[in-house]
Amino acid sequence: MTALDLSSPVAVVGTGTMGQGIAQVALVAGNPVRLYDAVPGRAREAAEAIGARLDRLVEKERLTGADRDAARARLHPADGLAELADCGIVVEAVLERLDVKQELFRELEDVVAEDCLLATNTSSLSVTAIGGVLRHPGRFVGLHFFNPAPLLPLVEVVSGFATDVTSATRAYETARAWGKAPVACADTPGFIVNRIARPFYAEAFAVYEAQAADPATIDAVLRESGGFRMGAFELTDLIGQDVNEAVTHSVWEAFFRDVRFAPSLAQRRLVESGRHGRKTGRGWYDHADGAERPEPNTAEAAQAPAYVVAEGDLGPASEVLALIREAGIPVREEDEDHGTRLVLPSGGQLVLADGQTSVEFRDVVYFDLALDYRRAGRIALSASQDTSPRTLSEAVGLFQALGKDVSVIGDVPGMIVARTVARIIDLAHDAVAKGVATEEDVDTAMCLGVSYPLGPFEWSRKLGRGWAYDLLDELHLRDPSGRYAPSLALYRHAYASEKREGTA
Repeated sequence: MTALDLSSPVAVVGTGTMGQGIAQVALVAGNPVRLYDAVPGRAREAAEAIGARLDRLVEKERLTGADRDAARARLHPADGLAELADCGIVVEAVLERLDVKQELFRELEDVVAEDCLLATNTSSLSVTAIGGVLRHPGRFVGLHFFNPAPLLPLVEVVSGFATDVTSATRAYETARAWGKAPVACADTPGFIVNRIARPFYAEAFAVYEAQAADPATIDAVLRESGGFRMGAFELTDLIGQDVNEAVTHSVWEAFFRDVRFAPSLAQRRLVESGRHGRKTGRGWYDHADGAERPEPNTAEAAQAPAYVVAEGDLGPASEVLALIREAGIPVREEDEDHGTRLVLPSGGQLVLADGQTSVEFRDVVYFDLALDYRRAGRIALSASQDTSPRTLSEAVGLFQALGKDVSVIGDVPGMIVARTVARIIDLAHDAVAKGVATEEDVDTAMCLGVSYPLGPFEWSRKLGRGWAYDLLDELHLRDPSGRYAPSLALYRHAYASEKREGTA
């Protein structure tokens, strides 16, 4: 089925930030738009606000004056639901309460034509449950836009249990016609993005709760080593701690309190204290005018080692050897069966984060995963109380000689980037195995929805098929709560790889 015809009116019910954004998207694409809000006068206020945004687009030369005038002529506030009777699609963006949404769609079903598509913009409620009260739930679908809707390209097109394929296809093609990048997904808690993104926040908070590093340092490592646009603490301050925590709690409850999605106690306390982020002036950071942003923990200058010995293949960190040689530090390579590590002149070892801890071995420093070791501006190191000061100093000096800032964190297994990426990869494999979405749509959703530097499957291919499984398996041994237990899908993925390569 093709997209909604441009001559067909689009109704948007609910005129808050998301409602206005969705209305603007449909309006600029060329559809007539009817705005409705249960609060008298709100629809007209929203229409004026949208008109003002169109004016700003003209000022920025992103829209012509003629197109603005035409768009304004297509925008009509509605005083009642009856005025939506001839609309081809109704998109709801009202309060995130199941009973409120269900009652609205019951009323709409009595007003619109039988071929009108009904859509909800919910981000956390079940599309199946909302549409379950309808006489004809087959025409009901989720259209989850991301905020701000006019700017962010992703739209998750969510099929409820009773959604007809034709309805989902029409919604998908309509979103595409509106200039968006739609992805198709099943009705699962969190859909794609809010399901798979949970570890990005959860693991950062877990490292903080373990007192291994402060928020500024964790954020800097995620940005400068992991390649993420923002760190977890600054991003949740932007989103709103109350909003982010509510989504986490909703997904956790919807998965019957699965420990993999458990909320953070530290974030709960932040919300309870009223520190909701930028909108309240304080969250993890102080956002008051003139407040200084805390600096990440950065190690003081140290002497680079005279040489290193490379034992085994460094795998995802193999680029480090090339960088060491380019820095003029001699590298001796030895083919050893017992590990993949760098041996420093002190005799201490430098090992890529693998889910184990420094305290388990004699004189070991772990270094974190980087998206691109050549371009990374910062590397995190971890050491235990049993690591010699000389070994730690040589490890710090080595990465400084490669042009990196170095942050030394506590002895936590999996460090920061490695454990985060491994869990994201695991949840992505689990989601695809359970029919939530395709690998391609998962990667598209995570890159466009939350600006990840790589999609989970692209990252998995880059790191090697067994990398995430091995790291999570080690983490699970040290925390057998189930939080880090690799999914069956990830196990099958890693094991099948070994079978094909003849290594197991």
